[in-house]
Amino acid sequence: MQESEVRRAVAAAKAIVSSSGLAADDAVVLHNSNKLTLRLLPCDILARVAPMDQQVAQFEIDLAQRLAAAGCPVAALDPRVESRVHERDGFAVTLWTYYEPATSDGIPPAAYADALARLHAGMRGLDVPAPHFTDRIEYAQRLVADRDRTPALADADRELLGDTLRRLRQVFRERGGDDQLLHGEPHPGNLLPTEHGPLFIDFETCCRGPVEFDIAHAPEEVGSYCPDTDPDLLRACRLLVLAVITVWRWDRDDQFPDGRRLGEEWLGEIRAALAGDGA
Repeated sequence: MQESEVRRAVAAAKAIVSSSGLAADDAVVLHNSNKLTLRLLPCDILARVAPMDQQVAQFEIDLAQRLAAAGCPVAALDPRVESRVHERDGFAVTLWTYYEPATSDGIPPAAYADALARLHAGMRGLDVPAPHFTDRIEYAQRLVADRDRTPALADADRELLGDTLRRLRQVFRERGGDDQLLHGEPHPGNLLPTEHGPLFIDFETCCRGPVEFDIAHAPEEVGSYCPDTDPDLLRACRLLVLAVITVWRWDRDDQFPDGRRLGEEWLGEIRAALAGDGA
């Protein structure tokens, strides 16, 4: 969000919490991208704030509650406020339990893999409509083809990304195997190390696909603790994740912190991956 939006979003979240009888005198910005994540104090609530026209907050709440009921390792909504999407000043606000980090060293790969396996097991029992993971290829291809949306992308890099996405689309079109409901973006930023164990957050990106697509978002060493995966499919999924997030960083409307530098870095990683595959 732009700074002017951040101020309004913070004010909206604080007002909603205050109206519930809790003290929200201060707000710490934990993350700012398409959605703002705040720690409200002294009530210690995690608020997620998005413009009304860009949010799928009710879907996220409903899914998180169903996953929690199934025993999945997911963060909980704050029990002190009503479990719903709160609306104020053009923003949708959801209010979650704040978990103090249990460690600063990250989550061990074995624990990461175990949490992901437990999440997938719970998701297999849910009948939830969700887009297919390959929809992200189509969206990324549209961005690459649209020079107005990606004006700073050099021609050689545009060709590299376009060719990579086309090749991956063909790979996934030809593959077999079962799809299931996935988190969609279970990267380290969406897995909290808490005293209750690792807990997943941010379910608005849920999709359907192979479990390898979720594993591809985790640190590479996590994959060695997932013995039932297809190594070739996992490698293709890792390249897809890298290609898609690289394209996003070149979107003129992207607000990811330090996004352009990361986009340049990831282009180099794509070239290295393709060279390693002999492509």
